[in-house]
Amino acid sequence: MENTNLANYKLISFDKIPSTQVYAQETIRAGNGADRTIILADAQSAGRGRYRRTWVSHHGNLYASFIYKAEHRDPRLSYAVAVAVAESLISFGINPAIKWPNDILIDGKKISGVLIEYAKDFVIVGIGINITTNPTVRSYQTGRAADYAPHITRDKLLAELMQKMDAWLPRDFPAVRKRWTQLAANLNKTITYRGRDAVLCGLNDDGALVLRSGREYIMAYGDEISI
Repeated sequence: MENTNLANYKLISFDKIPSTQVYAQETIRAGNGADRTIILADAQSAGRGRYRRTWVSHHGNLYASFIYKAEHRDPRLSYAVAVAVAESLISFGINPAIKWPNDILIDGKKISGVLIEYAKDFVIVGIGINITTNPTVRSYQTGRAADYAPHITRDKLLAELMQKMDAWLPRDFPAVRKRWTQLAANLNKTITYRGRDAVLCGLNDDGALVLRSGREYIMAYGDEISI
């Protein structure tokens, strides 16, 4: 374990741990949580994504959990994080798209995932980005950033990500929504909602996905959408 102060963040880095997200939770539960802390690992033995799915975590990629003070839960946070990740990749000349709510795709291949969890009065933002390796997954295609930006490295990407998180997380939601919409995959295309087709129109002020089925407009939340 190594502790470093970097760009107003406290960085705690490991060669390999089970999960940066779990380590962040345990740190907070032990009363040692601190705003603007990053748990970073070169590899994880038990990385996970949403719905407790396994996130394959070999060396060469970015695995980080950002800890921030959080006065309340805000479902719109995931959109700001997605924009921050996408903008970080854009800074290396990559053209990503955001799959609802916060998966990052390049040429339709998943390159990054986000897991947001709350513990006490903190929020933990877990981010995994494939840089030099990508796993083989049955249900979807995966990609890696180095195929599109050979000069990219984990440390350079982390530095960009810290800057973009600081830029986008405090932003008013209308600005976040506008940029998320510009980067959104499947916008104005047909997706599946509760077993029926609907067109993805965008987001409302509360962060709900706005869908149109025939002449009916639907505000959809959470895990009701399949894209």
